[in-house]
Amino acid sequence: MTYISTTPEKVWNALQDPELTKLFWGRARNVSDWQVGSTWTHGNYDDPSTIDVKGVIVESEPPKRLVVTWQSAKAPEGEAPSRVTYLIESVFGAVRLTVTHDELVADSPMHKGVSSGWPAVLSSLKTLLETGAPMPMTTRRWGAPPS
Repeated sequence: MTYISTTPEKVWNALQDPELTKLFWGRARNVSDWQVGSTWTHGNYDDPSTIDVKGVIVESEPPKRLVVTWQSAKAPEGEAPSRVTYLIESVFGAVRLTVTHDELVADSPMHKGVSSGWPAVLSSLKTLLETGAPMPMTTRRWGAPPS
């Protein structure tokens, strides 16, 4: 959970707009029409053919709640996806963003990756929306060597 000095609409937009996701996700883009039942992808902004994560929109209630399935694009056939719930609430003139990533296999590579990844991504989202610039660590593609 994080508190962001912004509006629910701006958080909702930032979660979906590829031009914004590339900033706080580290050169990645989220792509979908964001309608229930539609697919979504998360991949390399500079190479749209490279998809890292894929899923389906389970719930979409702008600008309050978004639920998606989450699965590595390289997952073996039959592997169950996990689920990410974004809850966006107005509180005291700001936004409380709660991200719950559940239905993960304990100690799996995905579990380990998202456990360390989400705090950085959410901190960068907060910084971007409050200052206009993401955190420096997310201005490059995750996993790329520092320049």
